[in-house]
Amino acid sequence: MESDIHLNPDEARNIREQWGTPVYVYDLKKFYTQAQAALSFPNAFGLTVRYAMKASSNAAILQAFDKMGLHFDASSGYEVERAISAGIAPEKISLSTQEMPGNFYELFEKGIQFNACSLSQLERFGKQFPGQEAGIRFNPGLGSGGTTKTNVGGPTSSFGIWHEAADQVEALLKQYGVKAVRIHTHIGSGSDPKVWQRVAHLSLELVKKFPEVVTLNLGGGFKVDRMNEENSTDLQIIGIPIRTAFEKLAEETGRKVHLEIEPGTYLVANSCVLLTTVQDQVNTGPHGFDFLKLDAGMTELLRPSLYGAQHPITIFPNDNTTEVHPYIVVGHSCESGDLLTPDAEDPSTLKPRELSKAKIGDLCLIGGIGAYCSSMSAKNYNSFPEAAEVMLDQEGNPHLIRQRQTLDQITQNEIPFSPR
Repeated sequence: MESDIHLNPDEARNIREQWGTPVYVYDLKKFYTQAQAALSFPNAFGLTVRYAMKASSNAAILQAFDKMGLHFDASSGYEVERAISAGIAPEKISLSTQEMPGNFYELFEKGIQFNACSLSQLERFGKQFPGQEAGIRFNPGLGSGGTTKTNVGGPTSSFGIWHEAADQVEALLKQYGVKAVRIHTHIGSGSDPKVWQRVAHLSLELVKKFPEVVTLNLGGGFKVDRMNEENSTDLQIIGIPIRTAFEKLAEETGRKVHLEIEPGTYLVANSCVLLTTVQDQVNTGPHGFDFLKLDAGMTELLRPSLYGAQHPITIFPNDNTTEVHPYIVVGHSCESGDLLTPDAEDPSTLKPRELSKAKIGDLCLIGGIGAYCSSMSAKNYNSFPEAAEVMLDQEGNPHLIRQRQTLDQITQNEIPFSPR
């Protein structure tokens, strides 16, 4: 895949020798390429690109995107604090959250932007900050995603204020003197580009209802091609009709609305690989399967178990064999769901992959790992430590950006208890 990072076997073995496996390996050059593509999204009256930091939250990644001119989308108060501690200016952070943090007052006073994601959030904000500015996240009534579990729009999603409640939003804004300056919508991860465009037009209709809105945030969810048979969203193709729609709104109303987008997967998914080692092999008879057991699994990569997500897998055989063989690839957890080669339609179904014939000790590289893997995993299941993370600089040199967790760090908050 063109957008995935490429390590040759010697480079991969060098990283394993220095930091062991499993280890995430990010590529700064790929970050830059994807960031430049996002920053070139067609727009009529200005653009802000916000990195959806929940995709991968390491401070080194946040700092890299900050230097590239990106702003940030946070999904919890903890993410806001994490970004600030990484050196991100509060005014570059937008918070859209399922729960308002206990220290919301302090965070808002620091200068973050806030999008109310429910009527109760808007009311609580109005009581605490009457007369202040806020954004409104709407559920536009339509959604799309790689699976139903990644769809965050439409009647099956709890994210945002249902679009038909716009009158109630207006009443709360008036009651507390809150000024709605942003409309925010988001429909899901891996969404259909045509659905994304339709929702953009629906969102512009919402903008018309709120005359003080100066910014429309259309979220992210742009699909990327982790696997060869998949197609990435072309931001230029989907963006040009959106720019035209913004221009039409300006002609009709005189309002020149600023555009925001919130890519996460698009920026980082194919900018990282997971290096693992084949640690065992099992055969289950003539009517069974050949299994490759890795020293990683759902503790580093939960998406296949959770969604049936597909990731490219490459074996680096130590003997340089050209033979291939069908394998089921599984993780190291004592859990039957720790499956890295599921059927795309059913995560519980085994689906063999044709891979280079492997032996114990061979390196295995899993691609498309940058988004919703390190930040969304079954970390510490079976007490496996959090994996190390490495960043390749512009010259391809590796740098450690997260140390492998120790057992002491896993247990440091536990308090001994001796029952009588």
